[in-house]
Amino acid sequence: MAQVLEFKLPDLGEGLTEAEIVRWLVEVGDVVAVDQPVVEVETAKAMVEVPCPYGGVVTARFGAEGTELPVGAPLLTVAVGETADGRPAGDGSGAGTAAADGARDGASGGREPAAEGSGNVLVGYGTSQAPARRRRVRPAAPAVNGRSRAPEPVRETRPAGTPQAAPGARTGRTAPADGPVPVISPLVRRLARENGLDLRKLAGSGPDGLILRADVEHALRAAGTQDRTETTAATAPAATTPATPAATGGSARSTAGAASVTRVPLKGIRGAVADKLSRSRTEIPDATCWVDADATELMRTRAAMNAAGGPKISVLALLARICTAALARFPELNASVDTGAREIVRYADVHLGFAAQTERGLVVPVVRDAHTRDAESLTAEFARLTEAARAGTLTPGELTGGTFTLNNYGVFGVDGSTPIINHPEAAMLGVGRIVPKPWVHEGELAVRQVVQLSLTFDHRVCDGGTAGGFLRYVADCVEQPAVLLRTV
Repeated sequence: MAQVLEFKLPDLGEGLTEAEIVRWLVEVGDVVAVDQPVVEVETAKAMVEVPCPYGGVVTARFGAEGTELPVGAPLLTVAVGETADGRPAGDGSGAGTAAADGARDGASGGREPAAEGSGNVLVGYGTSQAPARRRRVRPAAPAVNGRSRAPEPVRETRPAGTPQAAPGARTGRTAPADGPVPVISPLVRRLARENGLDLRKLAGSGPDGLILRADVEHALRAAGTQDRTETTAATAPAATTPATPAATGGSARSTAGAASVTRVPLKGIRGAVADKLSRSRTEIPDATCWVDADATELMRTRAAMNAAGGPKISVLALLARICTAALARFPELNASVDTGAREIVRYADVHLGFAAQTERGLVVPVVRDAHTRDAESLTAEFARLTEAARAGTLTPGELTGGTFTLNNYGVFGVDGSTPIINHPEAAMLGVGRIVPKPWVHEGELAVRQVVQLSLTFDHRVCDGGTAGGFLRYVADCVEQPAVLLRTV
């Protein structure tokens, strides 16, 4: 017996309660396989292709591109199973039957295999099975009085309260009336959408008219200038009746001044970062200690390793290797606090997060089991995660579960910082820029490569002695990398 199953937006990871539909990958009437990606959504942390746990015929989609849906809201419905004559499920009329007929007639051999649900667990970023190739199925056109009739369009249903798409906006895969908009980047689409800009009115400066981010920003600046000019002209007082504080009561704000104010919604990745940082400062009694270190020998060691051939080793990888060794000696800092149970939770494994700045904002990818990796493996994993962060393809699993964070703010050309702990972790090591400075070396003044190291820690998990011991060990390894070899 056939049935229609509803697939809801799954849990997409820690702290994520909603997602925005970026692009539908299937249409009503398509035949989908178990675990096939059906929609691309954007969370506050990453772009995610969501796989469907059912196989069958898509009978409805919920929400147009650009719609934000909460976790648990319906995404689509799928007719699964077979009828007695081998046809995919349908209700005997309308779109479901037409799609079922099309699936049966288009299949080689005449019959579609029965669809079944996935046994895998969906956590936003997919399941373990590779997606199967999907087939496009057109609804069959029933005959009327012996003549064929064009199929009626299938209407997409939406949950109550979901806003309809703006006139002329794309829904599903349907192209605009005047042709497809030449945009590839979801960041460009989102920037235009959040500012109410119609991309179809822009001429792209990229290859083949591709609309780039610079095109959108230029259009927004031009629109802002025009708006301010029109507002000033419309609200300027007449020359014969100048406005004065007495005339306005002395309390009215300048309209021209108000027009220069820009309000940026705290949503998406910016909103998620704001919430997490606020929670960290609210819950964690943090403290920071710092020390300057002579990194000359560390830089020489890296140069010698790279001169020996093989993959190049990054400075970040060497610092990460030092971090994991220090956490083995001071495990109190590889921890978090369970406020409900009033317990300190210490972790045996080090899942090392590192701060990465992207066009979408600050993200913290996580290197799993960093304590088991050598410098070469760490270099490769940092490079892979950094590239995924810049492309916006990090999965929720690659952005959560960290136990300690390494923050290399030296790439911004600054020496020091007091960063906010990445909640719910207990500590973060900050590294400033490595630059030549005067330094007393072996009793004489010399020019050395100097770096400032800082440790921000949760004072609930340890006292200053432990934090200072951790930071001093890190500094010793930076100054004399042989210390690391003697202690691991």
